[in-house]
Amino acid sequence: MKITEIETFLVAPRWLFCRVATGEGVVGWGEPVIEGRADTVRTAVHELADYLVGQDPLRIEDHWQVMTKSTFYRGGPVLSSAVAGLDQALWDIAGQVYGAPVHALLGGPVRDRVRMYTWVGGDEPAEVADGIAAKVAEGFTAVKMNGTAALGPIGTVAETEDVLQRLAAAREALGPDRDVAVDFHGRVSPANARRLLPLMAPLHPLFVEEPVLPELGAQFASVVACSSVPIATGERLFGRREFVEPLAAGVSVVQPDISHAGGISEVRRIAAQAEVAGASLAPHCPLGPIALAASLQVAFATPNFLIQEQSLGIHYNVGNDLLDYLVDPAVFRFVDGYVERPMAPGLGIAIDEAAVRRADEAGHRWRAPVWRHRDGSFAEW
Repeated sequence: MKITEIETFLVAPRWLFCRVATGEGVVGWGEPVIEGRADTVRTAVHELADYLVGQDPLRIEDHWQVMTKSTFYRGGPVLSSAVAGLDQALWDIAGQVYGAPVHALLGGPVRDRVRMYTWVGGDEPAEVADGIAAKVAEGFTAVKMNGTAALGPIGTVAETEDVLQRLAAAREALGPDRDVAVDFHGRVSPANARRLLPLMAPLHPLFVEEPVLPELGAQFASVVACSSVPIATGERLFGRREFVEPLAAGVSVVQPDISHAGGISEVRRIAAQAEVAGASLAPHCPLGPIALAASLQVAFATPNFLIQEQSLGIHYNVGNDLLDYLVDPAVFRFVDGYVERPMAPGLGIAIDEAAVRRADEAGHRWRAPVWRHRDGSFAEW
């Protein structure tokens, strides 16, 4: 079996898909993308295609090693995301060839269903309560929300109270038996984080995500030590070596993105690395259906898995949503906040290729917003 062709498709709202074809007619799909840099990653995919076309698709690990190490300059989000999507597609092909879901090839399932969480925004306390009520009515038992808008280096009393009011509104709407995760999105300085986290602890968040920017690794230990709130990070870390420092600092949850951090092959290794440190895996995934399908395959085979993010209805998904490119959307049917184990070969989904090709004709140029502080200086989004 040989790889004969690799194609990429820019699909709204902000995704990039890749299609890896073989001479025997087996096709694998992946999702290689950096949000806001889809065209750049697309170029990287086609550069890697120069190596992959003509190769045996079942030599997944060997291809991963070559794609990540054969150039003098290694790493970074663009290359890691290009490799991630291609890696997903190769696992998809392998599952179809062997007639098994990817989780079976990873050692078999360790659970029958996976707990999901959903997004509720969080810009205003009233909005939080209304959004949570709607998600609870849909059966979800866990939500995630923004913890704060743009925040200066040292928060005011009003800004601190705003964070606490949002979380209090969420806790009241959820009650004691459901969970809320809070995303700081790297908007909070280490000083602000050390002030806020102890105040948030009585409201019992499931975890606080990216309380400080990932490049401030030396600050993680002090942030972790300042309260009992579990700390999560990892959506902007692109390989297992970048998780060494946060895990040593005591983060409780790692969040590699399967479309950024080297794909199924590397996220599986990051999960094992986290297990050694007593941390849980909660893959980052505000992306499309292929990324979610690949994340779930890892989740079903990972003992220290915690919970899975998904993007259905998220505010980014304007015009197109998670289910629009699937032949059978029922594969992502969430019941009581869980999704059942997929049993179809490969990634367990069937992509509507005609819909993908139509979407690519229009493409997209999604860009992240640029935020400013009141004084006009750049603010973390």
